[in-house]
Amino acid sequence: MAVAMTLQDYLDRWGVEYDIVPHPHTGSSLETAEAAHIPGDQLAKCVMTEDYRGYLMVVVPASHQVEFTLLDDQLDRRLELATEEELADIFTDCELGAIPPLGEAYGVDVAIDNSLANCDDIYFEAGDHAELIHLSGEDFRDLMAGAEHGQYSRHL
Repeated sequence: MAVAMTLQDYLDRWGVEYDIVPHPHTGSSLETAEAAHIPGDQLAKCVMTEDYRGYLMVVVPASHQVEFTLLDDQLDRRLELATEEELADIFTDCELGAIPPLGEAYGVDVAIDNSLANCDDIYFEAGDHAELIHLSGEDFRDLMAGAEHGQYSRHL
């Protein structure tokens, strides 16, 4: 599988320059960071959550874990993990567990952890378990301008 078409179209529409970083197939974001030889703090992963208001993509570094108490308190919601199976209808061009953190491309609301705010480089899943997208931190921040920003995670 290559870069998810929805993601590629979205990045091209925004005129964002990016590189594709291949890596061996992995089963977790921390394994991906290690396999791709990049810091876990620069690999943005998404954690899909839901409540009665719908889905919310929470974007945190691979080296972090979402703290639902912080998330719920800051956003005044009561979120829980969404199942990968129910997300297949939204992320039709992505492999399960390899969803890119650019929810806007898929019509999903996004909350991004502040720990990604000062990274010079950001990496994230391209829609499969074998390639990452690499772009500048500045471009990533521009793409995330419409997201909720806050402290939603803790370092593992």
